[in-house]
Amino acid sequence: MVASEVRALFAVASRPEIVSLAGGMPDVSALPMDAVAQTMSELVLQRGPVALQYGGAQGDPGLRERICGVMAMEGIDASPDNVVVTVGSQQALDLVARIFLDPADVVLTEAPTYVTALNVFAAHQAQVVHVPMDDDGLDPQALSETLTRLAAAGRTVKMLYTVPTFQNPAGVTLAGERRGLVVQACRRAGVLVVEDNPYGLLGFDGEPMRALRADAPDDVVYLGSFPKTLAPGLRVGWALAPPAVKDRLVLAAESAMLSHSVFAQLAVDRYLATQPWPEQLKVFRELYRERRDAMLSALAAEMPEDASWTRPAGGFFVWLRLPEGIDTRAMLPRAMLPRAVAARVAYVPGRGFYADGQGRNELRLSYCFPSPARITQGVAPRRDPAPGAGTAGDVRPRPGRPG
Repeated sequence: MVASEVRALFAVASRPEIVSLAGGMPDVSALPMDAVAQTMSELVLQRGPVALQYGGAQGDPGLRERICGVMAMEGIDASPDNVVVTVGSQQALDLVARIFLDPADVVLTEAPTYVTALNVFAAHQAQVVHVPMDDDGLDPQALSETLTRLAAAGRTVKMLYTVPTFQNPAGVTLAGERRGLVVQACRRAGVLVVEDNPYGLLGFDGEPMRALRADAPDDVVYLGSFPKTLAPGLRVGWALAPPAVKDRLVLAAESAMLSHSVFAQLAVDRYLATQPWPEQLKVFRELYRERRDAMLSALAAEMPEDASWTRPAGGFFVWLRLPEGIDTRAMLPRAMLPRAVAARVAYVPGRGFYADGQGRNELRLSYCFPSPARITQGVAPRRDPAPGAGTAGDVRPRPGRPG
């Protein structure tokens, strides 16, 4: 087990003088705190003896039913019996890995992929093989070719882990016409699809994308989460799995934690039942759209013409590729001699999102937490760097273009 690239930056990025474009922290200040306080108070007064007691490892039945209603927004027809509540979707992923992975098994992922998923797979001694993606998400042809190549080499591929909608870290979305092709390729190879979808309801244009699970209930384990759409401090996520897999997830959850926080589950359930949550989602989407626009405008104004970046239609992240020869990890704190942090900006270097050393000149920028003005300040090179320290990019601004 190794430290996450993101977690390692938290101590520095939390300093008030630092513009943090690193962690994907939702802006919970946009929540109606009076309504949250009322929900919590009523929960304790009316259901305190239940909320403060042990619960079952599968999760509260009422919340599981409500989760099915949330997934219906993405076209999923599910039974509460097949939902397992977890401590965020991160624990759901760990439980799935615990059930399916043996040492030396192969897990396929996008390139780049979610950094903490890599840590989970490494902890279970799996081998990660990346599949290329572009602005339309995972490449189905490259996926089929990778599956064929690994099968010919006698490698055991257990699963494809994918964040298909507003992907972390790249911000891209798997195109509708590709979704069925991705599932079909895995079905032919006998490979499970693990769909991680924490950002699916945070799109800036139109209705939510139809989930992979919606059209392939027997082939896909779906992971969902409330931290990005409600509050991360409540740590409530879930897994939707076929019955045989669900039973094993419950057993694994029992051994991992005995039972999830009943208080957190009932707090989420009550909030969704009593508050206009869909309207709150609109507030979040407009907030993050404004900050996405500020990020893209700042990049266009400040980046050199041989830099490129993604243009997310939702979620939290932009993926930036700087000119060859720049090492984005070397620009961050190292041996207590910070360079980018001396310029008062933090981001996550790209190599942490690959299992094979790629991403030297790439980085992830998060726009969800800072204000638009702070985002603009963070992207712009400092004109007055501290003595002996480089700027965040050490590149001179020229007209930029997205890529």
